[in-house]
Amino acid sequence: MILVLVAMFTIMSTSQRKKQKQHDEMLKTLKAGDKVTTSSGIIGVVVGVKDKSLSIRSADTKLEILKSAITEITERSGEPAQSQS
Repeated sequence: MILVLVAMFTIMSTSQRKKQKQHDEMLKTLKAGDKVTTSSGIIGVVVGVKDKSLSIRSADTKLEILKSAITEITERSGEPAQSQS
């Protein structure tokens, strides 16, 4: 029973680390012109990138948000992005 629990924990933590690594790589590749979706559901276009934050334009509003709030890149400077599933 303990062996099964250890195996499940190992598999789950490995999966979580893989997802975190993919998210970190996605954030490193953000650039102006990318269309993004935030964790709060805001869809916008990146207009500027800083170390820990970025500026996006959504409709007629310019917002500065943390990079960690980005959940996916829907388009890369005019090209459809690969699915991040």
